[in-house]
Amino acid sequence: MSDAFVVCSNLSFSWPDDTPVFQDLSFSVPAGRTGLVAPNGAGKSTLLRLIAGELAPAAGSVTVGGVLGYLPQTLPLAGGLTVAEVLGIAPVIRALDAIESGDASEEHFTTIGNDWDIEERTRAQLDRLGLGDVSFDRALHTFSGGQVVSLGLAAQLLKRPDVLLLDEPTNNLDLDARHQLYEVLEGWGGCLLLVSHDRALLDRMDRIAELHQGDLQFYGGNFTAYEEAVKVAREVAEKNVRNAEQEVKREKRELQQARERAERRASNASRNLKNAGLPKIFAGTMKRNAQESAGKANETHTARVSQAKARLDEAGRALRDEQKITLELPGTNVPAGRTVFLGTNMQVHYGGRALFTGEGADLTIRGPERIALTGPNGAGKSTLLRVINGELDGGQTRRADGRVAYLSQRLDLLDLDRTVAENLAAFAPGMPQAQRMNLLARFLFRGSRIHLPVGVLSGGERLRATLACVLYAEPAPQLLLLDEPTNNLDLVSVAQLESALTAYEGAFVVVSHDERFLTEIGVDRRLRLAEGRLTELGTAAP
Repeated sequence: MSDAFVVCSNLSFSWPDDTPVFQDLSFSVPAGRTGLVAPNGAGKSTLLRLIAGELAPAAGSVTVGGVLGYLPQTLPLAGGLTVAEVLGIAPVIRALDAIESGDASEEHFTTIGNDWDIEERTRAQLDRLGLGDVSFDRALHTFSGGQVVSLGLAAQLLKRPDVLLLDEPTNNLDLDARHQLYEVLEGWGGCLLLVSHDRALLDRMDRIAELHQGDLQFYGGNFTAYEEAVKVAREVAEKNVRNAEQEVKREKRELQQARERAERRASNASRNLKNAGLPKIFAGTMKRNAQESAGKANETHTARVSQAKARLDEAGRALRDEQKITLELPGTNVPAGRTVFLGTNMQVHYGGRALFTGEGADLTIRGPERIALTGPNGAGKSTLLRVINGELDGGQTRRADGRVAYLSQRLDLLDLDRTVAENLAAFAPGMPQAQRMNLLARFLFRGSRIHLPVGVLSGGERLRATLACVLYAEPAPQLLLLDEPTNNLDLVSVAQLESALTAYEGAFVVVSHDERFLTEIGVDRRLRLAEGRLTELGTAAP
């Protein structure tokens, strides 16, 4: 599969309202593993859909070398489908069963083709993804979201594709499933193009493709190498901007000095001509010559100022906006010895089953602890957060005075019909309006963005708006509960979340499978919920 490739030539695409997404975009993706990165809304998923043929370009062409496999971010699968139907092997399995029962009709042999080993191949593929023990007739609705993603990937791999497109393949995957995916892609021999915000996965890529301002730029090496290259480029751009600013100042100073010299010469010449008693015709000629000389000097220096400004504009365009949130949150401070939450023999029953084994689980949260709650999909991590928040009765629980804030995966805390500014006013009514506007600017909401309804914001913007309302609410929260907060966020938004949580001085419990994220936010305690047991892991990553 080393000859597999993707080539896009002069690609243009716009939405039905004529909003352009790509204009005359050309690039080629060779064999190997390529990670595609860009902010939310830049067109990453749209580009994959164009390559997969789900969307048609307004102009240009897409060429795929070999068999194509495509796993979209949201799988269009009905819950009543069976595993065999999801994997696309149901007709072959039925034909094999019919032949085994004595039906030797030719149509069964045609259906099977060369896939006599389909069951063995499928079992091997499912086993690689941690699903080796599932039955082919099991219904899709009985699986967790992460398991559905793994089934979708298995279906694509069974096609034996030469080119594989993956859109956020680690969303909803627990840590074990993520590592299984990493191993599968480690041995990939074709052309892989994937969109992801999972930095551990991006660090396994051969190259990074960055979609920036409508163009695709390739960087050799993994995501860490890409970050370093971007950092170096930013430092060079910053230096160029500083130099260009100094050049503009210097040229402006020289222009002013040239004008002052010209004025002095004109004044002196006028006095000298008058004192010399020259005829008017000679005096007028000398005056015109002096004015023309001064005019040319002024034009020269004015042109130099314009050229310096143009170089400053060019340097500024090369400078990336880091879009970082910087906060101070003293109101969220929790004293080190204070017990924020205490749960003894906690127990929750749902679907006729107890969440915890034995007599239940115990949990104490003291001071400004930063706790990571991990465990396999379906273990009950979100349920435990709801117990801590007081939404569910978990038995013997006690919370300290002070506010608990819960950010669910759905980011449904805000009123979608209200604007960003109106939501913040509802959460912090005692804050002066000018202070609220300044605060929203620090959360990167400026100009007309603060007056947009929350319902029309992107995922990253909605997260920032929710954080602003939660962290600056009255009273400030001293315990923060976050459920998979990085799901569906681009890398810029993840960095913004990290900077906000770094400034937070209270206690938090975060459910996440993103180890890089957990390291960046300074997790100092780890809990694992699996098979009904809540286990203390210490501070090290599992």
